[in-house]
Amino acid sequence: MNVSETLLGIIAGATVLMALVQLGAIIAILRVARQAQQTINTLQADVRPLIDKATAVADEASRTASLATLQAQKMDRLLSDLAVRVDQTADVVQHAIITPAREGVAIVSAIKAALGAFQGFRGRPRHGRPVDEEDPLFIG
Repeated sequence: MNVSETLLGIIAGATVLMALVQLGAIIAILRVARQAQQTINTLQADVRPLIDKATAVADEASRTASLATLQAQKMDRLLSDLAVRVDQTADVVQHAIITPAREGVAIVSAIKAALGAFQGFRGRPRHGRPVDEEDPLFIG
């Protein structure tokens, strides 16, 4: 055997050894990839219900916000209608009660004034000056 055959044998052995190392690396990478895929599948299976629940909660929150908006709009309309009705009621009270009451007070005042005037005529003496004992022009 000569040197070139020996070197050729060493090169062949090194090539086989490198092929075996590469084959081992490929097998190890495939195992890691399989484990990673299993982990991803497990994680997806665990996370999917959480995502579904979060989606359901978000949908419910959206519906609740919509209902709250509708209720706020209804309350606004109700309060606006109430304010209008209170104004209308105040106008009705003004015209139906307060105005006649003022007229009644005016009539009562007129009657009092008329009675006062009649009493003034009655209290006055018929002849001459009032029945006052003192002279109204006397200063002192």
